[in-house]
Amino acid sequence: MSVTTTPHLNFRGDARAALEFYHSVFGGQLVVVTNAEAHAAETPDEADQVKFGQVIGANGFQVMAYDVPASVGYDQGDTAFFVSVRGETADEIAELWGRLAEGSTIIEDLGPSAFSPAYGMLADSFGVVWVLDVAVAWDAA
Repeated sequence: MSVTTTPHLNFRGDARAALEFYHSVFGGQLVVVTNAEAHAAETPDEADQVKFGQVIGANGFQVMAYDVPASVGYDQGDTAFFVSVRGETADEIAELWGRLAEGSTIIEDLGPSAFSPAYGMLADSFGVVWVLDVAVAWDAA
């Protein structure tokens, strides 16, 4: 038996645009099911919003998202979570960083850190904070 943890991002009307952007960065398969397609639209203006969406990349990247209906309370908050993307090489992370950084606010430039040969943090245009780094074995000694 195996378990996979996938970040599930909640939006208020921006889920499709966010998923399409993440698909353009990470590639893979994009799935978007609207409220209308799921026969779940609470109001006519929510028919084209996302009921279920995901991007699954061949490299292991996964993210899910949907649009929170107007009938449900929603507060995106301020850095309530980060989405962490960890790669094996600095080149791999730099390539993803270059695409993800378009239109984003850089919080910490991509570069070497005390714990990784490449680390950076940014907030994309949808308000999601991303941390990208190279995963390395940690030696507490």
